[in-house]
Amino acid sequence: MSLELADVERAYGDAVALRGVDLTVRDGEFFTLVGPSGCGKTTTLRCIAGLETPDAGAVRFDGTDVSGVPPEDRNVGVVFQHYALFPTMTVRENVAYGLRFDPPAGESVEERVDDLLALVDLTGMGERDPDELSGGQRQRVALARALAPAPDVLLLDEPLSALDARLRDELRLELKRVQRELGVTTVYVTHDQAEALAVSDRLAVMNDGRVAQVGDPESVYENPETRFVAAFLGENNCLDGRAVGGETRGSLVRVGDASFTVAGDYRGAVTCCIRPESLDVNASHNRFEARVAESEFLGDGYRVHFDWNGRSVVARLDDAPTGRVTLGFDPDDAVVLER
Repeated sequence: MSLELADVERAYGDAVALRGVDLTVRDGEFFTLVGPSGCGKTTTLRCIAGLETPDAGAVRFDGTDVSGVPPEDRNVGVVFQHYALFPTMTVRENVAYGLRFDPPAGESVEERVDDLLALVDLTGMGERDPDELSGGQRQRVALARALAPAPDVLLLDEPLSALDARLRDELRLELKRVQRELGVTTVYVTHDQAEALAVSDRLAVMNDGRVAQVGDPESVYENPETRFVAAFLGENNCLDGRAVGGETRGSLVRVGDASFTVAGDYRGAVTCCIRPESLDVNASHNRFEARVAESEFLGDGYRVHFDWNGRSVVARLDDAPTGRVTLGFDPDDAVVLER
């Protein structure tokens, strides 16, 4: 099932949560809403679920406006951050709960529950109580319960944020596997940029109740359209300067007392964005000297924070340098945003 939000607005008194949100989610797609706290992503999800009614605009399922349709008639499954399992029911009873009102076609409730427990890798745990499970297992039960009535749309509201980092990484792979296996249209909400990049077919970066940019993870990461997207989605060094076009290899961007060559023809006020992994001590272009302020060991390398003439610059390096270091970057690795 495809989804469409057309110019959706929602306010709570004087607090505006959504400002003309336009989104399209394709049939069978894993689509993620990512952004900082308070940006409107959960309100967007609740409007899709029918838990919130837009003040303006429309929510459409396969082209049909469902803005006035109650949640129970939308055939959506919802997984929340804090599991919301029934503590007095076993795992099996939790998963089967939704089937009381919508029995599965072509199989018994027992068969449906067994299939779902196998799907989320919980075979043999049906008779356990929720408090006997780990956090990751409880979230798998919540996922199975949401999938039990065979929803047309699966909605996931930060379902992994309460888990530790390693378990979060493992479970997000399981979520993606289950979604691909079932082919269910999925909308996923998270504030974790790495998570959004890892699981999404496409994603929407939201800010202040608006959609800032939509695209597949690689294109949005590599080609941000605004300074907010560049700074929010992964680390980035955003340096304000002025550009002069007409150079042999592109444009000259002056940042403070330094001048950098970048690809493309730009003029006037710009922001030059360089990802930390694009900075290199062995680069032959756009070299500048900066002082090491702090280093963080990440296991596969170091995140090194530099002070460059009062500006903070971050690089991802194989080794941790000290003192003053000369860095550089290739002109093609800079993303330039006109201001």
